[in-house]
Amino acid sequence: MNQVNLFKNLKSDLPASIVVFFVAVPLCLGIALASGAPLFAGIISGIVGGIVVGVASGSPLGVSGPAAGLAVIVLTSIATLGGSWTAFLTAVVLAGVFQLILGFAKAGFVAYFFPTSVIKGMLTGIGLLIILKQIPHALGWDKDAMGDDAFFQADGQNTFSEIFRAFDFITPGAVVIGAISLAILILWDKILSKKNKIFSIINGPLVVVVFGILMFNLYKNGILDFSLNAQQVVAVPVPHSISEFFGQFTFPDFSALTNFEVWKIAIVLAIVASLETLLCVEATDKMDPDKRITPTNRELKAQGLGNVVSGLIGGLPVTQVIVRSTANISFGGKTKLSAILHGVFLLISALTIASVLNMIPLASLAAILLMVGYKLAKPALFKDMYKLGWEQFIPFTATVVAILATDLLKGITVGILFGIFYTLRHSYRNSHHLKETEKTENGQEVHHIELAQEVSFFNKASVMRVLDEIPANSKVIIDCSKSKSIAYDVIELIKNYEINAKTKNITVEKINFIEPVNN
Repeated sequence: MNQVNLFKNLKSDLPASIVVFFVAVPLCLGIALASGAPLFAGIISGIVGGIVVGVASGSPLGVSGPAAGLAVIVLTSIATLGGSWTAFLTAVVLAGVFQLILGFAKAGFVAYFFPTSVIKGMLTGIGLLIILKQIPHALGWDKDAMGDDAFFQADGQNTFSEIFRAFDFITPGAVVIGAISLAILILWDKILSKKNKIFSIINGPLVVVVFGILMFNLYKNGILDFSLNAQQVVAVPVPHSISEFFGQFTFPDFSALTNFEVWKIAIVLAIVASLETLLCVEATDKMDPDKRITPTNRELKAQGLGNVVSGLIGGLPVTQVIVRSTANISFGGKTKLSAILHGVFLLISALTIASVLNMIPLASLAAILLMVGYKLAKPALFKDMYKLGWEQFIPFTATVVAILATDLLKGITVGILFGIFYTLRHSYRNSHHLKETEKTENGQEVHHIELAQEVSFFNKASVMRVLDEIPANSKVIIDCSKSKSIAYDVIELIKNYEINAKTKNITVEKINFIEPVNN
């Protein structure tokens, strides 16, 4: 994308990038906290994901940064390395190198094996997960870090018990901010943005953030009789000088390359980060109003480059992230400039206005994410998937339920397993076509079986079933004229059947049958 085209949609990309920036700040911090890493490491990976990956990527709408799905891996990896953060950074750099290798090896084709029903289920599941996870933050009970997406949480609660527990610890000040913020967003989206162009230029989330900062200061100065504690607002590390800012960057300890555990961790990070990225790429492309297709091999290279840079300067591993990507699309992003700008804003704000960011209530950001979640999981989608039939609806529903009950990768795995089941079932049912039974002059029944174009070993059971149903004293024609490929298992089955059929006085005629080669 040349410089002219890059800024062609600035009026759409700039407002979207601001929304993504506000969403990204608490997520970066929350994921860093859940990972057992320095808080600033989350900001670093957000900056790298926006600027470095954004520039290198071919994804027009995908936004990269630290991913909640990697938090547990990061936490356990640091513990495995004896708590050495610098040794872990070496593993992040190595993981980036492995991703670059995967990109050049053209491993991105894996993305095309994710069924549409599973991708839609993933988006819906994440939408519901966002809503469920943000309810406690909107109510003021913020024990769990924002950005956690696992069912079982680090604070000992789970997704649902945390919500019930939140009602016992409601903070009125947070509820007021969250409720009014949500009302502003709905009003902006449904009415105001359609009334006047000015409401499209100044988007609702920006107004919500400004409103949240205003309310925080009204609370703080005693003008309103409410309060928020330190856990209910954003908490970005505040540098007091340029040297202090750059002092937050950490460099990897490359002597750790002699530690075999570092290599094992790097391989796991590369595989999981690549899978999460490819899943997000597929999902983001499906949400793209212009239906553009992201080059997956280029995306793997971009993510690899991002992880190399992030590891070199003290950041968490990065992937393309569905929450930020969805926020980008939902609030009007058109090109990758939006992702790049959000990274620039993260860098500038961490350097200059961190203290202002720390006035943003998490309840305000929870309201924005609630809107994002609703747009992903609209009730009408369940109805639309149901209309497509069980073959689409069951993998879709299984993915949604599994994501809510476990985490993103496990949920996707469950959905794919259901998808494979229906694929095998479809293959089983479509191995052949049985023509109408005819009769010869002497009254002998003739059964005509026409095999499909592709007959795999999965079809063996259905072919065996239909042959077993051929009655004695009849004739069967096995027509292979349309078949381009027949698995050896099926060929062997037919040969054995031909021998056995003589005991039932069944005549077997084969058309264009491929004889097995005997060595």
